Amino acid sequence: MDRSTNLDIEELKMTREQYILATQQNNLPRTENAQLYPVGIYGWRKRCLYFFVLLLLVTMIVNLAMTIWILKVMNFTVDGMGNLRVTKKGIRLEGISEFLLPLYVKEIHSRKDSPLVLQSDRNVTVNARNHMGQLTGQLTIGADAVEAQCKRFEVRASEDGRVLFSADEDEITIGAEKLKVTGTEGAVFGHSVETPHIRAEPSQDLRLESPTRSLIMEAPRGVQVSAAAGDFKATCRKELHLQSTEGEIFLNAETIKLGNLPTGSFSSSSPSSSSSRQTVYELCVCPNGKLYLSPAGVGSTCQSSSNICLWS
Repeated sequence: MDRSTNLDIEELKMTREQYILATQQNNLPRTENAQLYPVGIYGWRKRCLYFFVLLLLVTMIVNLAMTIWILKVMNFTVDGMGNLRVTKKGIRLEGISEFLLPLYVKEIHSRKDSPLVLQSDRNVTVNARNHMGQLTGQLTIGADAVEAQCKRFEVRASEDGRVLFSADEDEITIGAEKLKVTGTEGAVFGHSVETPHIRAEPSQDLRLESPTRSLIMEAPRGVQVSAAAGDFKATCRKELHLQSTEGEIFLNAETIKLGNLPTGSFSSSSPSSSSSRQTVYELCVCPNGKLYLSPAGVGSTCQSSSNICLWS
């Protein structure tokens, strides 16, 4: 019992001494040579930091202002940008648009109430390519000509889709009801022409002419030339040949005239026949087919004036 009490008294003394020593150390005066270390950013570092923060703030404000200005000028909206509108069917452009690089589209069409205009300072070229990128068709509209390069070129009617004009390497087909040539020089064909009907306009003449060469009309089943309300004339400089290899040449008219036929002469013993004017002639034929006239008499006079056949 006494021993435990002595231990408690000693512990109390030690605790009191530690408290006194700690109190004395806190009450000791501070020496003048003690150095103070401030906490934070001071001096030129602080000014630089403020400068960079201010510069960053100004840059953000300028960028925001430029962004707002671009959105305003380019007319950015939820549907698109400026004249460009993005719809469910594709892209819609309103007004005049300029393309500086090639444009690849599937379909181009205008509004229902306005036309579609493609304009270029030089030419407008439309190309069509296959899945391998090879050029299959090209349409070029230039200042001097309109050129189309393709395997087949067709022009169809808007109502029924009928082919009005088609062209390929083998032939050119015109499907219109009427082909009208209004040039003063007419139509010039370098080779043969095959047609079932050639007709001039009402009150107009039809003229087929070859200025320096021959004009040939051929048909296996016949060639018919008809003038229902006028004359038919065939004029040549040298010889006019009418030839039928198997059939006949048929002349059917109320009056058939053969002008400028040579006239033969013969001596007659009758004085009355020589004094009177000859008005009636006999038509004679030479063995080579030449026709000539001989003064008519009581009998045939062809044999008497057959000296014309010797001249032919």
